[in-house]
Amino acid sequence: MAIAVLNALDTARTQWYHMTAIVIAGMGFFTDAYDLFCISTVSKLLGRLYYYDPSTGKPGKLPVSVNNLVTGVALVGTLSGQLFFGYLGDKLGRKKVYGITLIMMVFCAICSGLSFGSTAGSVMTTLCFFRFWLGFGIGGDYPLSATIMSEYANKSTRGAFIAAVFAMQGVGIIFAGLVSMTLSALFLHYYDAPAFKTKPPVEYSDVFSTQPEADYMWRIVLMIGALPAIVTFYWRMKMPETARYTALIEGNAKQAATDMGQVLEIEIQAEQDKVAQFKAANEYTLLSGEFFRRHGKHLIGTTTTWFLLDIAFYSQNLTQKDIFPLMGLTDKAENVNALMEVFQTSKAMFIVAMFGTFPGYWVTVLLIEKLGRFKIQLVGFFMMSLFMFIIGVKYVELKGHKYWFAILYGLTFFFANFGPNSTTFVLPAELFPTRVRSTCHAISAACGKAGAMVGAFGVQTYTLDGNQNKIKKAMLFLAFTNMLGFFFTFLVTETKGRSLEEISGEDGGNGSNGVTGSQYETQMTPKPVTS
Repeated sequence: MAIAVLNALDTARTQWYHMTAIVIAGMGFFTDAYDLFCISTVSKLLGRLYYYDPSTGKPGKLPVSVNNLVTGVALVGTLSGQLFFGYLGDKLGRKKVYGITLIMMVFCAICSGLSFGSTAGSVMTTLCFFRFWLGFGIGGDYPLSATIMSEYANKSTRGAFIAAVFAMQGVGIIFAGLVSMTLSALFLHYYDAPAFKTKPPVEYSDVFSTQPEADYMWRIVLMIGALPAIVTFYWRMKMPETARYTALIEGNAKQAATDMGQVLEIEIQAEQDKVAQFKAANEYTLLSGEFFRRHGKHLIGTTTTWFLLDIAFYSQNLTQKDIFPLMGLTDKAENVNALMEVFQTSKAMFIVAMFGTFPGYWVTVLLIEKLGRFKIQLVGFFMMSLFMFIIGVKYVELKGHKYWFAILYGLTFFFANFGPNSTTFVLPAELFPTRVRSTCHAISAACGKAGAMVGAFGVQTYTLDGNQNKIKKAMLFLAFTNMLGFFFTFLVTETKGRSLEEISGEDGGNGSNGVTGSQYETQMTPKPVTS
């Protein structure tokens, strides 16, 4: 039972409104990634500024519990925001909720940089408070951006468009390193200081090696995260509600046809009777037996794979600041001043992101409609597991070959992004019916953030003190979680080349019910012709 407005969207040629939607949704993800990962570039600086203890003879360092809270509290907020705004996206509409998330991100990014207090504890408490709510707003962007892009796109390029939105996360990670590197270089130019070890006596070393002006630098880094969100707010509010939500959830075929007719610049029939029948045939809820019969296996697949992926992905991003000095990619804290430590850490993160993280996203965009989501996810999980296993087993040997380490470490980032980090975002936006699409994506993404919290509060604890045996164990653990992700991928199906209604079964067909990715590939393989 084809509906004209949905068929028009599925068969539309790629045009300007597609590009506009990618940019508007993508800038949200740029902001999300910048805000989540910029904290890693300045967290060591916070330790030197607020937690210097002369009796240790070492630069100040955030206590383990404080470090984990500062870097991980936004992830807790993100998980909460995903579930809250994902549900609202299905109940109130994608567009109505989309602007609220952006306002929260702008406000809390600015307030994070204005975290003041008379004691170190009060500054960290204020910072964690606003970063939780920053994460809450970021969380809403995940299901809403994915759902909006999937419902706008045509079926032949839908995967590439959703992946392109998500690829802006890579750009955000690059800019987190670039902004921190640039600002620390500027501050160093005007406020240089001796290295920690070069200024006796020891009890005064961090006083002289930590520039007071650095307290402004980290605040500016955090507040810059508000700028891209401010720039895109107007255009986000101008986007019409998706036709699928207007027609299939609100039941307003005329409004859906009018909105998409203006966007596509064609005349579309409203077909109110067909829309009413379509809506009536798909009234089942998320907690119904019908949903679990049709989509239960897929929901288990999307939640488990995203959970397992984010344990590794966020562990990599949040702990690299601790691994770089051990591998010789940055100097040890004792040998540099505070701003130089920020500069070196940001530079190393920028290089890894530019040559490891960033290319993987865009290779996915180029190949996802050719290879499909299922194959890319399988290969990505397997290669991540392989490279992390090598790093874990050969960690001591690699310490003497920093360039080989950098290559192997960069490849884990590449295959994360040309792999499950992209596809776990794409698949939940395609597999589930319109009525619960945003909620199901939110549940999947929230499970991902639960995995990220395992990385932030668990795996990161193993890397903070630089103990090589603990780091080896952490890498081997991540190799194991990635291999689990490889096997759980068999619970999801391939979605390329089909309409959202065909995939979900909303059109009256069987959809992807009970079909896994490997089974789909078998079904789609042409049979040899026999005489």
